[in-house]
Amino acid sequence: MLAILGFLMIGVFMFLIITKRMSAIVALIIIPILFALAGGFGNGIGEMMLEGVKQVAPTGVMLMFAILYFGIMIDAGLFDPLVSNILRIVKGDPLKIVVGTAVLSMLVALDGDGTTTYMITVSAMLPLYKRIGMNPLILTCIAMLSFGFMNMTPWGGPTARAVSALQLDIADVFTPLIPVMLGGALWTLFTAFILGRKERKRLGIAKIHYSNDETLALSEHSAALEYEDYKRPKLLWINLLLTVTLLVCLILSVLPLPILFMIAFVVALMINYPKLDDQKERITNHAGNVLAVVGLVFASGIFTGILSGTEMVDAMANSLVAVIPESWGSNFALITAVTSIPFTYFMANDPYYFGVLPILAKTAAAYGVDPVEIARASILGQPVHAMSPLMASAYLLVGMAGVEFGDHQKFIFKWALGSCFVMIALALLIGVITL
Repeated sequence: MLAILGFLMIGVFMFLIITKRMSAIVALIIIPILFALAGGFGNGIGEMMLEGVKQVAPTGVMLMFAILYFGIMIDAGLFDPLVSNILRIVKGDPLKIVVGTAVLSMLVALDGDGTTTYMITVSAMLPLYKRIGMNPLILTCIAMLSFGFMNMTPWGGPTARAVSALQLDIADVFTPLIPVMLGGALWTLFTAFILGRKERKRLGIAKIHYSNDETLALSEHSAALEYEDYKRPKLLWINLLLTVTLLVCLILSVLPLPILFMIAFVVALMINYPKLDDQKERITNHAGNVLAVVGLVFASGIFTGILSGTEMVDAMANSLVAVIPESWGSNFALITAVTSIPFTYFMANDPYYFGVLPILAKTAAAYGVDPVEIARASILGQPVHAMSPLMASAYLLVGMAGVEFGDHQKFIFKWALGSCFVMIALALLIGVITL
């Protein structure tokens, strides 16, 4: 009964946001409350919600200061040379712009963090999309596809969780997956080529006469001069050094991510805008983005808190495992890879890798399947996991690009699913997982 309630809750939630009958922030809060009350969990619902909010609080803090930090870098003009160089290379060709988006986002995603991947990619590429008149959903699609397979790196999170949960060696799990990730990269480039070619047919190749002194304003022309007042071209190398240092510290986990972004934001603010009035104005300028994204993060805490507190997520996992026929036992690695797609979409990484994966591995062991194969297979659903409504960075991406979450879900779904299937097929072909 709990499993049915859980699946129904997620189904109603997705229906409401995709059909735009309810905003994401409202649906994330009201839908789980109604289903929890319907399931008879009224007495403990407050504690469940509070626990969920506590769990997402570090992510909310990180996103808040990440938005502010990269907002300061955008204001100061850190990404202007990058945009200028990309524009010179791609000129006005939508196909080259989309492929350039894929290359840039894959490079940035090497740090394994969706927040920085989306912020840098959208900051650099959105002005080009607006200038040419391209569909911003293509930008969000390509950026998310890139992060989806790049998140499989050991420092990205899922691989480390799988290794820890099953007590395996990181090299045994990750190294064989490198060719599979290359397959994910090729699929992303293929997707970029297809979408870019469609945009080229729709828009044609724009004739852009670009000069070194030209800058791309993120706002309308009337606000461009005001925007220029906050450029800091003389501090370009200092800002670049600060950003590179931040990314290195993020990868090395020198400090917790929220703390790193808090420190980096304060340093960036003091360096670029030492005057108090300028600091207040810059923070106010980005307050809208902060509120929209962080509000969704805490709302998602309500959703996950109730999903976990009522044990719906456990019941859903057990029900899916129970329907697997015993005759399929020898194919458990493939089963794990395929089921990781819905599992990691409907639940966060922690409950899946520390709750569901050990059950799958134990079941597979009874059929003689090596746990290391189960660990590898469990990571192959990450491209779909990246678009999960429980992923805070997904809201950041759509918010920065100015698109609806439901529209983004509909646009990217088949491409993300294709990425998963391509990697699963390649994993079977080269023996990363076996039948």
